[in-house]
Amino acid sequence: MHSADAPRVAGLVLAAGAGNRYGTPKALVVDGSGEPWLVHAGLALEAGGCDPVLVVLGAGGAQAESLLRAAAAGFDRPDRLRVVHAENWAEGLSASLDAGLAGLQGREYTTVTAVALVPVDVPDLDAAIVRRLVDGAAPHTLRQAHFGGRPGHPVVIGREHWAPLRASLAGDTGARPYLVAHDVTAVACDDLGSGLDVDEPSTE
Repeated sequence: MHSADAPRVAGLVLAAGAGNRYGTPKALVVDGSGEPWLVHAGLALEAGGCDPVLVVLGAGGAQAESLLRAAAAGFDRPDRLRVVHAENWAEGLSASLDAGLAGLQGREYTTVTAVALVPVDVPDLDAAIVRRLVDGAAPHTLRQAHFGGRPGHPVVIGREHWAPLRASLAGDTGARPYLVAHDVTAVACDDLGSGLDVDEPSTE
């Protein structure tokens, strides 16, 4: 838990897409244990030290928000859980990321120094991975988890990067071009998880 004026790293879950390849919005997907991916991602960010946790919704937004609110009691600080509805989510990933970053630039989040960004479709995410990425994050930080040499999530983006990143966003491309152009620091997390994202339902 943080005091109101202490530096903080926010968590940001991108869950606005229609999930065309998956067949349903991923914000509505529930894992084998009955836990929504959306809730799992939010809990992992919070347990990893993120405060607040913002969730960007779009397709299936009302139903997804209901899933999240139903699980609010599982969060240590449900009052620090925020939902952002990206009205133009259909324009692509850039619109969702822009909505999330815009939500963090409000007056109530002036002490947030960086944001840990994850998509909703990384069910292997856990608090230890988040903690490794956010530890010591500052306004200039630019880090990305790597698994087997492959870039993954979370991505930690310091506050100094938010405005130029937002200005660079376009279409269905997220932060990747900006990260590459600005020499993002790779943080190996092979020992903590697979980092795999899930684009299609399992056929097993």
